Amino acid sequence: MDVLPATELSRVLGAESAKTLKQGLGITTAAQLLAHYPRRWIEFGQLSSFRDLPEPGEHVSLIAEVTGVSVRKMANRRGSLAEVWVADDEGNSLKLAFFNGWSVGRQLTQGARAIFHGKVGSYRDRPTLNNPDFTVLVDADPGTITDHVDPETDPLGAAELPRALNRGKTPVPLYPATAGISSFRILDCIEILLDLTDFGNWPEPLPESVRTAEKLPALGEAYRLIHRPETLEDPERGLRRMRYHEAFLLQGLLHLRRAEEQQRRAAPRPRQHADLLSRFDAGLEFTLTEGQVRCGDLIGAELESEQPMNRLLQGEVGSGKTLVALRAILQVLSHGGQAALIAPTEVLAAQHERSLRRMLGDLAEEVGLTLLTGSLNTAQRRRALLDIASGTAGLVVGTHAVLGEQVHFLDLGLAVVDEQHRFGVEQRDALRSRYQLTPHMLVMSATPIPRSVAMTVFGDLELTTLEGLPQGRKPITTHVVRTVQGPRFIGRVWERIAEEVAAGHQAYVVCPKISEADAREDPETGVQTDQDASVELISQRLAEHPLLGATRRAEVHGRMDAAAKEAVMTSFERGEIDVLVCTTVIEVGVDVHNATVMAVLDADAFGVSTLHQLRGRIGRGGAHGLALLVTRLPDGHPSLERLEQVAEHSDGMTLARLDLERRREGNVLGAAQAGRASTLKLLRTIRDEKIIVRASELLTELSAADPSWESYPGLRVAVGEYRDLHEGADEFIQRG
Repeated sequence: MDVLPATELSRVLGAESAKTLKQGLGITTAAQLLAHYPRRWIEFGQLSSFRDLPEPGEHVSLIAEVTGVSVRKMANRRGSLAEVWVADDEGNSLKLAFFNGWSVGRQLTQGARAIFHGKVGSYRDRPTLNNPDFTVLVDADPGTITDHVDPETDPLGAAELPRALNRGKTPVPLYPATAGISSFRILDCIEILLDLTDFGNWPEPLPESVRTAEKLPALGEAYRLIHRPETLEDPERGLRRMRYHEAFLLQGLLHLRRAEEQQRRAAPRPRQHADLLSRFDAGLEFTLTEGQVRCGDLIGAELESEQPMNRLLQGEVGSGKTLVALRAILQVLSHGGQAALIAPTEVLAAQHERSLRRMLGDLAEEVGLTLLTGSLNTAQRRRALLDIASGTAGLVVGTHAVLGEQVHFLDLGLAVVDEQHRFGVEQRDALRSRYQLTPHMLVMSATPIPRSVAMTVFGDLELTTLEGLPQGRKPITTHVVRTVQGPRFIGRVWERIAEEVAAGHQAYVVCPKISEADAREDPETGVQTDQDASVELISQRLAEHPLLGATRRAEVHGRMDAAAKEAVMTSFERGEIDVLVCTTVIEVGVDVHNATVMAVLDADAFGVSTLHQLRGRIGRGGAHGLALLVTRLPDGHPSLERLEQVAEHSDGMTLARLDLERRREGNVLGAAQAGRASTLKLLRTIRDEKIIVRASELLTELSAADPSWESYPGLRVAVGEYRDLHEGADEFIQRG
């Protein structure tokens, strides 16, 4: 039988096993099954009963049943201690210790059967394992994604596990599994597939010259090293090759997009005679920063070319990206073209419109500044669409719906996309393909993007970093306020806000939810918790507060209609509100120079990027900013580290790297690639930065010598198949 990557598993494994894999893991083809990589490998030749445990200091792997769990604070040091009592099949008991193991109690419930792997220790002359790795085999919660075995439905049931794990002296892989299919069932299916497959018939994306230069095994050998290792060193050799494999597919896809971009043409918009830009610059009451001048010159030169600009502008919160974009817009408008500024939400689009109108002054009417959002009534929307189609609307601000088929620009010369991570490569590609003359494109991100991420996800864009902050910007001081240390701490938060208001400044109080009925999810543990830091309740408490009760307060959140939100934000910008109690609707785009202090309540409910963006709303004038990250977390909680890092580091790039090191990139890269979950399986953009860079260099060399990859048919086929998985951008744009 000729097994190829797309071969249906029912032809290889039989209907029943194929059905189980499809229902449990969504796996239907041979390539998908082999790409279901193990979570870890354990050398089960060292399996021992409790009576045969080796000496302290040696590693052991054992199967045991959980008989009890206790989580408590430690008496003489910070943090918590989870103690787990387990029993082997002979009735012997053993106590395991997990320091700061907050999630252990949820995973190792009484009656759960698990594999433990760790170093043997001793406590009070009794053997123990401290912080062992573990994989749950039988879990009381059937919805938990774990290695779960049901003896009644799985032919390789719990009673047979020891036999399955002792198939010889070689390491045994443990796979991500579900309640419907165990790790060991997956192992059996992969063993069958490896025996039946001739990998000489599979496309090989990595040319032999690349494999030789980087000392990488061939495709079939890599799969065997991963799924059928002879030593514990083998899997890493196989995985290293597959990381190169994935990096080559990504870079190959971006190479194709860049090649297509070279064939497109744009209308040149020269800086010479750019009357609107000249008049705008002449009216500025401040001097542009060196970074703004440098980026402006670079972008301005690209707008003069027939080659469409395709640039990512990255800059810290408050660095002046919008000003740089507006100057590019005015260069295009000076020559009769139109421009669109696209924001991810209606709230941000409305804020951009107000900010641009203020920056443009008398020029706003001349350029035809127009807002197009879903909240416009029928008559307003019809008027806006007519102005866009006739060219009367020179600058259109709106959400992604601006790019829908129902919106017809007379001459769209430049599209500016704010918050790049919400608008991915496929959406950009769809926009470029829609017009006979391709619009220039400038995408902006205030979320710092490490170079490795930019190369992986935004590699079809030229990256520019806007360095420095505008004149007059003061540094922001950030403190973590822990209310478990006493009521005086939250009291001091309200005192500091009152002091800033008394000094003539304004304040934000950010809440993780709107009403008391809302639950919120811990971003680290995923646990739903009821908290009382809601906009509604905090507003009531501040009204009764002796220091803040007399201040002018207002609320703004996502459940308010667009007109009400806009009215509140306009009042806040005018200084008519002292304290704004809000959700993260103010995360980006809000520019109130008089706001100097922000309290983020239950700050542990937010991720690093959001916290960094939030505090960027303060200190935008000439006064110092103060961000107070308020949390009720106890000592030793893992989310405290996240808050302390935000307080310690003001540099967004440092925070971005720390954040990526802590969590998977799916949360970061998913929307950037396609508005869907991340397609990255093995690559980790920080850990594998050297591989990503090297793959880009190697592919560039190959393409320079052979642009159409005629000598590398395996690469051409594999990249083509990978590209087929990244279609569907038009539908995303239509959804807005």
